[in-house]
Amino acid sequence: MKKSFFLRGKVEQTGVQLDHGKFSCSICLDLLDDPVTTACRHSYCMNCIKDHWKGEDQKGSYSCPQCRETFMQRPVLRKNTLLAELVEDLKKIGLPVAPADQCSAGPDDVACDVCTGRKKKAVKSCLVCLVSYCTNHLQPHHDVNQLKKHKLVEPSKKLQENICSRHDEVMKIFCRTDQRCICYLCLMGKHKDHDTVPAEAERTEKQKELELTMQQNQQKIQDREKILKLLQQEVESINASADKSVQESEKIFTELTVLIQKRSVDLKEQIRSQQKTEVSRVKELQEKLEKEIAELKKKDAELKQIAKMEDHNQFLQSYISLSARNESTHPPSINVRPLNYFEDVTAAVLELRDKLQDILSDTWTNISLTLNEVDVLLSEPQPAPKTRADFLKYSKPVNFDLNTPNRYLFLSERNRKATLSTVKQFYLDHPERFTDRLQVLSRESLTGRCYWEVEWRGKRVDLAVAYKSISRAGNESDFRYNDKSWSLYCNTEGCLFWHNRCKTFVSSSVSSRVGVYLDHRAGILAFYSISSTMTLLYRVQTRFTQPLHAGVGFYEDGAVRLIVLK
Repeated sequence: MKKSFFLRGKVEQTGVQLDHGKFSCSICLDLLDDPVTTACRHSYCMNCIKDHWKGEDQKGSYSCPQCRETFMQRPVLRKNTLLAELVEDLKKIGLPVAPADQCSAGPDDVACDVCTGRKKKAVKSCLVCLVSYCTNHLQPHHDVNQLKKHKLVEPSKKLQENICSRHDEVMKIFCRTDQRCICYLCLMGKHKDHDTVPAEAERTEKQKELELTMQQNQQKIQDREKILKLLQQEVESINASADKSVQESEKIFTELTVLIQKRSVDLKEQIRSQQKTEVSRVKELQEKLEKEIAELKKKDAELKQIAKMEDHNQFLQSYISLSARNESTHPPSINVRPLNYFEDVTAAVLELRDKLQDILSDTWTNISLTLNEVDVLLSEPQPAPKTRADFLKYSKPVNFDLNTPNRYLFLSERNRKATLSTVKQFYLDHPERFTDRLQVLSRESLTGRCYWEVEWRGKRVDLAVAYKSISRAGNESDFRYNDKSWSLYCNTEGCLFWHNRCKTFVSSSVSSRVGVYLDHRAGILAFYSISSTMTLLYRVQTRFTQPLHAGVGFYEDGAVRLIVLK
């Protein structure tokens, strides 16, 4: 009793917490129960060590679970009285004891291979023993000289992977031929003539490669982090630019809307003002006429009275007196306006609307083109088409625009065929019509990737692309003589490529069918001769600043058809 009180007092004075491991069984991990001590001075619960040695009866030798000391005969166990009394005192006084759960192996931990019952968490694995040890069972590797030479590593669940599945031996050899680890027995067998080295030596070589790979990988990480930073800056710039563009565009459209509304109000006021003036003038004439009618009716009544007089003298005097009055013999001059008095104004407004629609259509195409050309860093370009099947993926239906052909060009087949005619065609006047050159443009704007094919016949024709802003009269309207068009001049003897008055000899032969490929964004324009094969005639690399339109030009005779591709 005095000993327990003394033990409690010493602990309470020092404020320390007793180490659970010193008073627990390394097999069951609980406080020692009926403790016994082996000849190697390790203590266990009586039943725990008996059960442990019972499992070794067939081996014919017995070992200590902690230090692995071997006994040829089963040791006689004696109760450790001092330790038993101390454990009993600890139980009676209920002193705080350091928890053991910090050493217990969880489902994700590597468990000690030596512990029986509740397993402790392994702190090291031995590559020689191929066993994982907890703190207690690892101690012999720190105390025994032979065990000190063993290679200890962080706890691993894959130790059995170091055992040869065929010979149940540790694999310490690396076969470079098969790129795998083997044991000595494998080396003597089918790996006999292979290029082999100790696993440790191969590890040294591979470690150098690993360090180099790590350096390269670190450099890649740094490079990509820089790119990532640039991309983040790009995102911020794109967002800021887009927000600014949206705000300014909304402001501009608001100003346009306000301007149109103001013009609408002004026109309405002018119409109403003119309406008021005209109505006032008409009413003034109405009042004048009504007055004259009243006077004439009065005179008519007087004339009727005179006509009824029987006295000749009285008749003559009255009639002469009435006739002497100053009266208008002619009605006032009135120019009656037609009912469509204000229709000319409506027609002018409609003309304004059509012009605005044309301007908005063209401008909107340019805006869309500019918008599509916004690039993000590191965007991958699409591969260029190589086969005709690849080109056909970008085929686009193209038709001629009725507002553009010269009056000597006849359009047919739903505006897909143009033929040079000797008869002047009846086309409405339009500012986009070619007047001095026998040319026509397509209705469709061409942007992005486009492909179309044409068939031509005659002595010579121009197959071209041009901006819509190309001149429609004079030499500047010729597809060959300006910087707004690119033309392939084809005749029966060969073809030439023209741009801005410069010509390039292309080929001495060209088929009657020509394919045209446009990559507007990349600035690529290419012409191909289409027959049984697809032959490149000419390819130009430039920068297009506006949407393009397909064009055709004639000289003497001929026809060109835009092919419908399937």
